[in-house]
Amino acid sequence: MPHGPHRHADLASQAGLSVATVDRVLNGRPGVSARAIRAVERAQLELDRQQTQLRLGSRSLVLDLVMQAPERFSDAVRMALETELPGLRPATVRARFHLRETGRVADLVAQLDRIGTRGRVSDGVLLKAPDDPEVGAAVDRLLGRGIPTVTLVTDVQGCRRLAYVGPDNAAAGATAAYLVDQWARGDHGPVLVTLSRRDFFGERERLDGFRAALDSSGVGREVLVLADADGLDEGMTGLVREALDERHDVAAVYSIGGGNRGIAAELAAAGVRPRVFLGHDLDADNLALLRSGVLHAVLHHDLRADVRRAVHQLLRAHRLLPGAPTSIAAPVEIITPHNIPPRLSA
Repeated sequence: MPHGPHRHADLASQAGLSVATVDRVLNGRPGVSARAIRAVERAQLELDRQQTQLRLGSRSLVLDLVMQAPERFSDAVRMALETELPGLRPATVRARFHLRETGRVADLVAQLDRIGTRGRVSDGVLLKAPDDPEVGAAVDRLLGRGIPTVTLVTDVQGCRRLAYVGPDNAAAGATAAYLVDQWARGDHGPVLVTLSRRDFFGERERLDGFRAALDSSGVGREVLVLADADGLDEGMTGLVREALDERHDVAAVYSIGGGNRGIAAELAAAGVRPRVFLGHDLDADNLALLRSGVLHAVLHHDLRADVRRAVHQLLRAHRLLPGAPTSIAAPVEIITPHNIPPRLSA
């Protein structure tokens, strides 16, 4: 297997394997698993994409991005981070990726516990994970080994994470309620609200903010909550189909956790046309749905700004930037088909 310009040690660090295992993979020797081969291939691709940053001569840091999210969203975060890497100063930053769409909390905790062990040096973790006490305990164990964690998009409570960076989720929920109140005025049907999982703190914040603002409007609109399909289309279809079997008077849909292609397909199949359909994040699916008129608006936060700010907090923790690490909850933008950011409109 050709390995290009990358040192065995860099490939081993990126893949989370020993140098000896990497050497066996690269030279086609027996005694290596298919999983190890895939890990080395993935490491080569990641280092290729980050090559511009790696050529810089400043201090080098290795960060681990750990995410539980639908692939469409984790891909967007990966792209945002790799786009930002060449501009980061004053350190050379290399990123490793541990991405999953779903799974047990215990498996995610095991992944966090493996970071920084057995020579796999890590200078910090960017984390999107369920708000679970076991996850919080793993974050504390990382810090005990000198590895700080910044939570991204959704927070983990009751732990010693360094900072939270992402959208102001409570304000985002309240903004969604305002749009529903304005655009569905006169239609007193219920709002269908979907979460990917109830154990994501940020999604609960959005729901709480939405309920509070909707209640304050005085309309008394019913809220139907569907949850725990991991934001995946195939999971959302079943939940939405079951809900629409009971209720055809849905006035609005507020999709907090994604799966919007599945939601849209079930709405169309049932002949239900909500006055308002709102989503979060300008991933590829939501851009297409927004352009086609299925989504009326997307509550968007700039992922590149998020990851840049998150890495800056880790650089502050390593005293490479001035100031103390600080949580940053940014306001969301209301995106319609008429104001799609130019860099996303291609």
